[in-house]
Amino acid sequence: MHELIPNISQQLTGILGDIKYFNPEIYLSLLFIVVLITDLLFGRNSERLCRIVAAAGILLIIEKNIIQLPLVAEQGRFLFGGMLLHTHISVIFRLIIDVSAFLLILYFAWDERLKSHTKKLSDLYSITIAAVLGLHLMTMAANLLSVYLSIEMVSIASYLLVAYRSENAFSTEAGLKYVLFGAAASAVMLYGISLLYGFTGTLSLFDPVFISGLMQVNGAGVAFALILVLVGIGFKLSFVPIHFWVPDVYEGAPTPITAFLSTVPKIAAFALLINFLTPFISSQQWHSFNFELCLSVIGIITMIAGNFAAVMQNNAKRMLAYSSIGHTGFALMAVVTFSAQGIKALEYYLAVYVLANIGALMLVSYFTRITGSEDVNTYRGLGLKYPAASICFVIIMISLTGLPVTAGFTGKLFVFSAVYSIYQQNNSIFLMLLTITGALTTVVSLFYYIKIPLNLFLKRTESTAEPIPQPNYILIGAIIISVMLILLGIFPNWLTQFL
Repeated sequence: MHELIPNISQQLTGILGDIKYFNPEIYLSLLFIVVLITDLLFGRNSERLCRIVAAAGILLIIEKNIIQLPLVAEQGRFLFGGMLLHTHISVIFRLIIDVSAFLLILYFAWDERLKSHTKKLSDLYSITIAAVLGLHLMTMAANLLSVYLSIEMVSIASYLLVAYRSENAFSTEAGLKYVLFGAAASAVMLYGISLLYGFTGTLSLFDPVFISGLMQVNGAGVAFALILVLVGIGFKLSFVPIHFWVPDVYEGAPTPITAFLSTVPKIAAFALLINFLTPFISSQQWHSFNFELCLSVIGIITMIAGNFAAVMQNNAKRMLAYSSIGHTGFALMAVVTFSAQGIKALEYYLAVYVLANIGALMLVSYFTRITGSEDVNTYRGLGLKYPAASICFVIIMISLTGLPVTAGFTGKLFVFSAVYSIYQQNNSIFLMLLTITGALTTVVSLFYYIKIPLNLFLKRTESTAEPIPQPNYILIGAIIISVMLILLGIFPNWLTQFL
């Protein structure tokens, strides 16, 4: 017993030294408690106040994360006994998550269907803050235990968000499907983690014993365990073949929740995937499992399945759901380069994708209130009646497609450049196939994204009804996002200088 006392003192000293690198997460925990108490104190009248507190708190978290950038060492820093890894990459991903969360917190109250909910939105803000805390932990997870706990934290919050409109049967069904698929993915991942622990005797991904232990085990068993863990991470990324839940859940969830699910969990999952792959890629002796082959095949199939399925959709949310699957496959191209250039391209691509996707779903809410439907065919002739919103919709669709002069084009250009640069060095057939598939599916995406401008401006309707006055908040938000997508496309260095 006495021999443990010096170790306890040393561990406590280490934990206290790590706290300054964990400030944003501590503030997030406090913000969650403050929003929760505000809701309890003011009851049904607390919605507006909770929203203000949550939005202001997220801005404070963004500022705390910016402060973290100069504190990060070149090789990163392990926190709390190796449970978390604090790196420049993780800070950038957390900043993207926080900015996205700020936009989403504003957007929640702009959606009429969600705002009219009998329970109001106070609980929604506290759940979102808890989810953001879990997303932060996902970007830093460096231990299989912290990987599992952070994913589960985000999953539980996501289940609550999807089924928030419990009086809506479609929303309840979407929530049930999400819980069932999530529970299955979680169980599969946990089994994979238990196998990896049994093979190595450690849960730390960056412990030298972890890689050396796996290299002494039969390759088939190691491959099986790694694939099971990738299933859990892939559930958050929604790549093929773990994508079946996406269209129904995205369609059944309230539109702002769809915007949440299609953006921030993906960002954190990509950061988690990078952390998980790093010890394997950096090891010169590792040859037991070919991650390049595995992720390349997944990326190619995901791009093809997501984009071709989206072509057949007329429901705007289902179309954007399949579109998000295609974008996941495209982003995997940057990961497969296993290079610093690829990671920077991924960060830029995800940042502009998040902007465009949130903007697109804002405008889906806008036009759904006008037409009473999410079918893109009901948008016919609305381009001239609602010109500002329609032009913004067109700009956002152009960015999601990846056409000049938008940020979406620049993001895809960065990814293609990173892939081609690494291809020139190693002549990998997988990178060549990814590049060809990415180019072809970008052309395919034009066929479904163009449905919206086509219906807004080129197809006519016999209706002569006067335009219905709409709240200005969504329109202002969409205009700001559209302008940002154009400016970041023309001046990408505004963003890349911070990556």
